[in-house]
Amino acid sequence: MSGELVKIQRADSEDGKRVLSALFRRTVDIPKDIEHAVQDILDKVKSNGDKALCDFTGRFDCPGFEPSMIPVGVQEVEEAFKQVDRSLVLAIEKARSKIEAFHQRQLPNSWFQTQDDGVILGQMVRPVDAAGLYVPGGQGGRTPLVSSVLMNAIPAKIAGVKRIILCTPPGKDGKVSPALLVAARLSGVSQIYRVGSAWAVAAMAFGTETIRPVDVIAGPGNIYVTAAKKLVSGTVAIDMIAGPSEILIIADDTAKPSFVAADMLSQAEHDPMATSILLTTSYKLAEDTIRELETQLRELDRAETARKALESNGFIIVTSNLKQACGISNTIAPEHLELMVKDPWSLVPRIRHAGAVFLGSFSPEPIGDYIAGPNHVLPTMGTARFSSALGVETFMKRTSLICYSKDGFMEDADQVMILAEVEGLTAHKQSVKVRKEDVS
Repeated sequence: MSGELVKIQRADSEDGKRVLSALFRRTVDIPKDIEHAVQDILDKVKSNGDKALCDFTGRFDCPGFEPSMIPVGVQEVEEAFKQVDRSLVLAIEKARSKIEAFHQRQLPNSWFQTQDDGVILGQMVRPVDAAGLYVPGGQGGRTPLVSSVLMNAIPAKIAGVKRIILCTPPGKDGKVSPALLVAARLSGVSQIYRVGSAWAVAAMAFGTETIRPVDVIAGPGNIYVTAAKKLVSGTVAIDMIAGPSEILIIADDTAKPSFVAADMLSQAEHDPMATSILLTTSYKLAEDTIRELETQLRELDRAETARKALESNGFIIVTSNLKQACGISNTIAPEHLELMVKDPWSLVPRIRHAGAVFLGSFSPEPIGDYIAGPNHVLPTMGTARFSSALGVETFMKRTSLICYSKDGFMEDADQVMILAEVEGLTAHKQSVKVRKEDVS
């Protein structure tokens, strides 16, 4: 079939192999000109603090922006609860409860072990002192990313972080979406600042007169935010370098084309660069899904964005069997993986690399985005091969504990001196030698 929104390829065909090869090699690429521009922003904020924040915010977001406008006051947050619909507050509270319950299980434990010679070894797990969360403006506040607040703030709170700040750009009127303010208050954010883009990341990393620096920066953003996070990584920890959203669906002939199409579109509407992939053993399902995509596109508010995404990064691949589909999926390592097959649990042992796995026809990806409980901040662009979802451990660190007894020291001393001598580190050897001689 040709001329369609998404072209069907067979996995074993030459065209199919070329498509898959390109998917296997995808990476997050930040153009050099953007990286240079962002470095300039970081340098200006580092040098000029609040003045730079106000200059950038006044130029790009809110004309006439002044330093006194950077922090969001307590009164403004309280007023936000009066401005949002009660049903939204209840939805946020339900999502918060389920996200908290899931992430509570992630808390790692400190541990100690005592050996026969009196040596005590262990690991101490502690939260960072401060976390900075970034949340985009959401089309000037018209589409507030409430779920991003919850998914980033709640794990930080559960980790035990004492100071959790949130940066988000103001609208032209200087306001922040009331829905974001409500979500921030309900999820444990300590302070909200109305600054956005790369200059917000710089403020959180380096600090200004108003914003104290943090230890970890997390949260989504455009390519400027992504570049800024990449450049400050090392000064602070970051959650990940994320690319456009992506979904991969493995489906057999029992899947409903309307469900498959709806879920492909759920990612396509995010961004023209979003990727939607269907791997199916059924050519008929592939054909029916294309018709459903065209039908459902007509009903979307973001139809133009979704169409561009599907035309550029929409793929339907027909595989010989489900085993082949799982192998392809593991190599792609998608952000979201849906198993829309007769027996989804039978495929789970074959899945090695995915940010999150959704099993069955009634586990659509948007359920995970909002309310299921697991985090929706997931590795993209194949990085699920080696990285994980944002979670409690993103905001924690491990410290090793080493306590040697005299007997334990004498047991290991000779070997330490041998290893130090091989490496040419005579002061290391001497550190052990003086103690051994003192004991002797």
